[in-house]
Amino acid sequence: MIGRKNMGRASPLLLVLLTFGFFFATYNLLTMIIHYRSVGKWVGDNKNSGSLADPIVEMPENVKFKTSKSPFHVALTATDAPYSKWQCRIMYYWYKKKKDLPGSEMGGFTRILHSGSPDNLMDEIPTMVVNPLPAGLDRGYVVLNRPWAFVQWLEKATIEEEYVLMAEPDHIFINPLPNLAHGGYPAGFPFFYIKPTHHEKIIRKFYPEEKGPVTNIDPIGNSPVIIRKDFLEKIAPTWMNISLSMKEDTETDNTFGWVLEMYAYAVASALHGVQHVLRKDFMLQPPWDLEIGKKFIIHYTYGCDYNLKGELTYGKFGEWRFDKRSYLRGPPPRNLPLPPPGVPESVATLVKMVNEATANIPNWDTQ
Repeated sequence: MIGRKNMGRASPLLLVLLTFGFFFATYNLLTMIIHYRSVGKWVGDNKNSGSLADPIVEMPENVKFKTSKSPFHVALTATDAPYSKWQCRIMYYWYKKKKDLPGSEMGGFTRILHSGSPDNLMDEIPTMVVNPLPAGLDRGYVVLNRPWAFVQWLEKATIEEEYVLMAEPDHIFINPLPNLAHGGYPAGFPFFYIKPTHHEKIIRKFYPEEKGPVTNIDPIGNSPVIIRKDFLEKIAPTWMNISLSMKEDTETDNTFGWVLEMYAYAVASALHGVQHVLRKDFMLQPPWDLEIGKKFIIHYTYGCDYNLKGELTYGKFGEWRFDKRSYLRGPPPRNLPLPPPGVPESVATLVKMVNEATANIPNWDTQ
């Protein structure tokens, strides 16, 4: 477990990274982190016995499956805003509940707080304080601080585990999470809206033709991803520089919008020759994913709106609703009303898990 550290001092690495000019000159991206013969990508479902299901094409030939436990460190980036705090508290509550159950390979936990100074959760959640980007550099897109936060954390922290899970505050562990990575192949979640091949003209600004086809870029973001720490140490600075470069480019910024940083991670990974095993069972996203099954994480990024008949009214406020954005200025109240009959299992489970956490976290109403 990482202890609490304050990283208030300026890091000389920031000056180097921000003078990126262009990242191809900064990093020798011709040296692959992984040397492999790529014959396709794979989407795994919920089996961990060594044979994955639901292939897109074919499993890369030289994947070796684990035969022993490989703990991973859980890390998420956060701000000191009330909206971020209450989500982190719920996330950490369920991490503690699932960490030591059979099948779990979760190790230590760190909230990487990129607000630059400690907050009132330092004693509740293991936290490292890092610096935000210089004022104005994120242009109001606070997510740009995420790669910079990981760069600082990896530079300064003592991380015992060989692997890292990059998670987010709005993740809830619903089942004990094993290490889904396989040696040189990190595990990622395939997002339906990350489509590098649909944006080849833009992607080529950051992923030149000599690096290979655009299909080398996985349809993922940085979270959830389980990855070897040494791989992430190489990818993170490139991820940061590409994020900043994409934000600077008007066409790229307008096209990718709020998922820009996700594309930046996918491109950075490909530049370093890293291919992910794609796991659809890694995460579910209510209200679109209906059943829990053997999935591992609930990601409650979408609002859930239903009428009293249990019918989805997405895009229109429902007679019953749960949306994290309803609680931007403070935590949701304890004992939220449960959804009406007929609402999918995923939505009902989400609200029940939020209620359990808020009922058991001391001083829940604390800002």
